[in-house]
Amino acid sequence: MTTKHHIGFLGLGQMGGLIAANLLRDDATLHIFDPSPAAREPFVKAGAVAHGSPREVADAADIVFACLPSPAVSKEVAFGANGVAGAGRARVYVELSTIGREAVQAIAARLNEAGIAVLDAPVSGASKSARAGTLSIMAAGPRQALETARPFFERIGKRIFAIDERPGLGQVMKLVNNLISATAMASSYEALVMGAKAGLDPDLMVEVINASTGRNSATLEKVPDAILPGTFDFGSALRIIAKDVDLGLAEAHSLGATMWVAETVGQLWRFAISQGAAEDDYTTLIRFMEKWAGVEVRSRKAQES
Repeated sequence: MTTKHHIGFLGLGQMGGLIAANLLRDDATLHIFDPSPAAREPFVKAGAVAHGSPREVADAADIVFACLPSPAVSKEVAFGANGVAGAGRARVYVELSTIGREAVQAIAARLNEAGIAVLDAPVSGASKSARAGTLSIMAAGPRQALETARPFFERIGKRIFAIDERPGLGQVMKLVNNLISATAMASSYEALVMGAKAGLDPDLMVEVINASTGRNSATLEKVPDAILPGTFDFGSALRIIAKDVDLGLAEAHSLGATMWVAETVGQLWRFAISQGAAEDDYTTLIRFMEKWAGVEVRSRKAQES
């Protein structure tokens, strides 16, 4: 007889909802919490069990996943008044959020006192990978907790990296990745605007770059998928990458690491936030550069069709 898994999931937002959907299986009961009725409704219709607090979820599930928007929210969910720390059933807590090392270490310390192992496991891949279950997962925490979570990680991710047994280092790995990603976006967008201003064909520029040394995740995916066609729908809000850059810079400062390039990149992302673009797709950063240059980086093929 197949054992029925009881899995908890906290946070059904832009990424969390897509990740949680891949945990809805016949062999599992998914226990969920999100303050938004609209976020909960499709899961309940699909067979998930909605609860009134994170603690109630952790009272019903053996392993609880969280995908939350900020360090403050993550701490409240983990050890606030109705948090996971007060639960009686869950023994593994998986923090999928990107919230920085300090927050994860604080969560691990409090939950460990309650007998709950913490896996620091931020993910990368944006909404397309979350929907397809092909995220990369950067897990740091006790080895036994990782093995407990692994079968469920395999439902949401394609690559599972065992970073370290110390929670917090998964966060650092994710911030290293996202500092590079945010810089690649900013520099790629800026350079493509320069080329378009000079009269280069945007489609040809991207083709040449992706066959040459300038290729990166922005030119390989974000530009051709969301900027050239003008859809700006790659699937992640601008505020999220801006938040990750700020967390990365804070971590660098705490370590005494000099970040000349990242400091400048951070200013650019924060400028976009200040202009009201926080909830826009992060590919819309290029629109500011286009406005300054008086040119657009769009596919001529799309315009002609």
